[in-house]
Amino acid sequence: MMVITGHSQGKAMKISEILEISQGSLLTPYANPDIEILGGFAGDLMSDVLASIQPESVLITGLSNPQVIRTALIADVRVVIFARGKQPAQETIKLAIEEKLPVISSDLGLYEISGRLLQHGLPSFEKRMLHAFDSD
Repeated sequence: MMVITGHSQGKAMKISEILEISQGSLLTPYANPDIEILGGFAGDLMSDVLASIQPESVLITGLSNPQVIRTALIADVRVVIFARGKQPAQETIKLAIEEKLPVISSDLGLYEISGRLLQHGLPSFEKRMLHAFDSD
């Protein structure tokens, strides 16, 4: 399946592929490895995630608290990758399991994970953010 976004075109990717490319470990047992991801977003500001991520994405972040899971659910994120080897607290994992949201931990950094996924064809799913207070 080809995906065209405002920034680039690419291909959908299964969670199993994302797990391999990110050299990650799945922290949520029973996650469906065949769920299709249409694009990616990397960031640590959950307000930016809510404002600019597109649905059915992977969220790559350095934050590892329960708020990331809650934000991902609101934004219709399909999988969360905790970068830089972050191991979230049991509370965070428990919430992800309850909500059936796959979670991955990778020792790679945000930049490297993003680059690898983009190189393998997963497009950016980050929308441009315009604010009334911008001085363009």
